[in-house]
Amino acid sequence: MSFREFTKGLYKENPTFRIMLGMCPTLAVTTSLINGIGMGLATAAVLVCSNAMISLIGGIVPNKIRIPVYVVVIAAFVTITDLSLAAYVPVLHKSLGLFIPLIVVNCIVLGRAEAFANRHGVGDSILDGLGMGLGFTLSLSVIGSIREILGAGTILGRPLLGHAYMAHPFLLFVLPAGAFFTLAILMGIMNRLEKKS
Repeated sequence: MSFREFTKGLYKENPTFRIMLGMCPTLAVTTSLINGIGMGLATAAVLVCSNAMISLIGGIVPNKIRIPVYVVVIAAFVTITDLSLAAYVPVLHKSLGLFIPLIVVNCIVLGRAEAFANRHGVGDSILDGLGMGLGFTLSLSVIGSIREILGAGTILGRPLLGHAYMAHPFLLFVLPAGAFFTLAILMGIMNRLEKKS
């Protein structure tokens, strides 16, 4: 097992900021920090479990049916995650809505299964899924925090910028355009830091 498989998803191959995968949930559900954390952790759980399972069965699945088998495995873990959220965190489940079942077709999950898990051992595949999942969670959390603070004046639903700001928040950040703007600024900052190093 290589610790590098874990760390690459946090920065060097960050799914959101570096390889631009999973843009649909990134732009749609990050209106608040709690949504970003919830979506990121749900995706991370599916990534870890599906990577482990695909690593185990990758050598016995014929190439002709590889992708459909991977989708079925991923769908099983998404269903478990979806039902668990509905049972234990119903408010978050309602807030994330349709985007939890859509993890099945998230490019991060299927991409890691195809590009990594079916070619590596279980330990490395779990580390890869964990690193990519936590990198995705971190990205969504940062975007969600910025959008919630600037768009609503709150963080985790609690007032942060005072009542005057909350009466007249910068609503652009809770709208879809705010997601694009926030993502663009953060990607620009990361690209600038990359050029300096």
